[in-house]
Amino acid sequence: MNKHIISNKILANEQYGFRSNTSTETAIYQLINKILKALDNKEWVGGIFYDLSKAFDYVDHDILLGKLKLYGITGTANKLIESYLTNRYQRLKIKDNQSVNCYSEWDKVKQGVPQGSVLGPLLFLLYINDQPKSVNDISSPILFADDTNLICMQKNFYKFNDELELVFQKINRCLQANLLTLNFNKTNLIQFTSKNIETTQAHIKYRGNYIQNTNKTTLLGLIVDKTLSWQSHLDKLSSKLSSASYMIRTLKLILTIKNLKVIYYSYAHSIISYGLIFWGNSSHSNMIFKIQKGIIRIIANSNYRTSCRDLFKKLNILPLQSQYILSLAMFVVGNFEEFSTNNDIHSFNTRQKSHLHPPSTRMTKFQKGVHYMGVKIFNKFPPKIQHLSNNKKQFHKTLKNFLFLGSFYTQEEFYNWSSISELRAVYL
Repeated sequence: MNKHIISNKILANEQYGFRSNTSTETAIYQLINKILKALDNKEWVGGIFYDLSKAFDYVDHDILLGKLKLYGITGTANKLIESYLTNRYQRLKIKDNQSVNCYSEWDKVKQGVPQGSVLGPLLFLLYINDQPKSVNDISSPILFADDTNLICMQKNFYKFNDELELVFQKINRCLQANLLTLNFNKTNLIQFTSKNIETTQAHIKYRGNYIQNTNKTTLLGLIVDKTLSWQSHLDKLSSKLSSASYMIRTLKLILTIKNLKVIYYSYAHSIISYGLIFWGNSSHSNMIFKIQKGIIRIIANSNYRTSCRDLFKKLNILPLQSQYILSLAMFVVGNFEEFSTNNDIHSFNTRQKSHLHPPSTRMTKFQKGVHYMGVKIFNKFPPKIQHLSNNKKQFHKTLKNFLFLGSFYTQEEFYNWSSISELRAVYL
């Protein structure tokens, strides 16, 4: 069935959940990039972030089977899925105060798709596959499974506000037709701006109630604020990383450096690396780097005055900005279809014809975004590394060694890598 879905391109392009070659990172990138482009074009831009109530549990079996037929999954295949969904029973198991198991009566499952299965998520994606089509003529929907975000942009404020209301009405009609329910209390509207200033505020009224206007919301694990400053996200990240630092400090008395490094990569590194390509260029990211350096000193058993640059090299751990460069570069080589080369733009036979082409932009905030920075950083790599971009595994290994050797604290250090004799000897 999955082969049929892929070969016939059945799933909406706007859906990034439970699919190969997509991730939360690609979904967030598409959304943030659309917002930055709109702001750079001096458009009004807003996002509707909504949540479905128990989406997987409310899938109607008859509607689902009908949609499968529409998508060409008929005959025996359709009957097998019908058999898989129907005549299923479930009961509740709990423990009482004495830890004795107690069970409810068995009850027939009348709706929903099994969670925790391989087939369940795919059936759910097909069930909600018509959502993007219902609104993509007047908005830019981004979906990750049931997590849906709708971006609207317009030059004229009144058209912008009307479009937001129309989009919300249309998506609600689509949900109701599928017997799904929107969680109104968890649905937010964010109006994005390039600066933290007062501006005319859009409103969405639906059935006599207004959607909550907010300055920030959580998107696939990242806290997104209306100016894309990432400050709220980094405040939360700082707290989590401080907890990791405390744990490593506690364990250093009984563990070896090798074991502490394992804990660093499984705990602290995972906190640092998630979403780094979005917030790593923020002016607020230095607070994360300070905590990272503190952790490095703890692992190396060094005092707070010790310079960390040699410690990073000794431990084979990348400083924050070096990790940002690595993460951003891997995103670029994994998503080359999002970028153009100079050769794609013009036919002049220049030395930089194979370089990525930087998009024209007016706004500093756009220039700090993933697309612009990805181009800028990739073009600064030594040709020896750039030429490996068609082999992601080899590219990653070589670039990581380059960054270990450079141990760059800032982007400026990276841009001037050729002034470092060790790097010049190997990569020039």
